[in-house]
Amino acid sequence: MFNFFTLVFLNTRKCKSATKTKFTLGFKLKDKPVKGRLENSGPFGTMCTHRVKLSEVSEIDEELKGWIRETYEKSV
Repeated sequence: MFNFFTLVFLNTRKCKSATKTKFTLGFKLKDKPVKGRLENSGPFGTMCTHRVKLSEVSEIDEELKGWIRETYEKSV
């Protein structure tokens, strides 16, 4: 069985969720409330429950790393 914890598209030519200046991280965090920049995943609801839109390197902070860590820990 495979456990997927986060989805990042970096090929902006094939991904509608990314541009040359921003991209979206998708998370599967069931029962986690939508709050602030941790948004509802929208049309990706079956694959992800939440998303975070990033446009600057400075947005990769401890809060974001915590969501990545939490999603990974729930997947294993």
